Amino acid sequence: MSADIRKIAVWVEETHREAGREISPATRKAVAVAVIANPFAGQFVEDLTPLMDIGAELGELLGRRCVDALGLSPSAAESYGKAAMVGENGELEHAAALLHPKMGAPLRKEVEKGAALVPSSKKMGGPGQDLDVPLGHKDAAYVRSHFDGVEVRMNDAPRANEILVAIAVTDSGRPLPRVGGLLHEDATGKDGLR
Repeated sequence: MSADIRKIAVWVEETHREAGREISPATRKAVAVAVIANPFAGQFVEDLTPLMDIGAELGELLGRRCVDALGLSPSAAESYGKAAMVGENGELEHAAALLHPKMGAPLRKEVEKGAALVPSSKKMGGPGQDLDVPLGHKDAAYVRSHFDGVEVRMNDAPRANEILVAIAVTDSGRPLPRVGGLLHEDATGKDGLR
């Protein structure tokens, strides 16, 4: 089964000023969202493998859309995250099936490496509701400057029998980071932590 996609949207958020200071170069976050039909809406199904397979498809598709929107080479991506919002006729386990078993590997390929876990969130909701996509450094979880997030919202999704799926990729950490921890330039990315 492949994803039955109703729409795709891509945003790029650039921060040029923060706390009265110029950010140069601007920090940039891209989010790619797919609104898909939930093949299991309104029913309990034991085997969620088809949703897991759709997750792999979307990891590649949405990851590539983010990297392309930022105009980066895959290796220049610095952080990532994923999230899903299930419409009222679905269940949280449908979001989990999309996000966890198979989405990570294709997303990591699109950002070249990705040794760290991909931060994620899942929720139930309806059209116009906010979805927060958590962000973390793609190779080293201890890089605190990259603990962040980005919010997305679609005015008409998810409908009752849909799932809104989002992937975010950045070219940097937060603007003006100053809470210490491992620096991006010092991260080795061998163990996903440091």
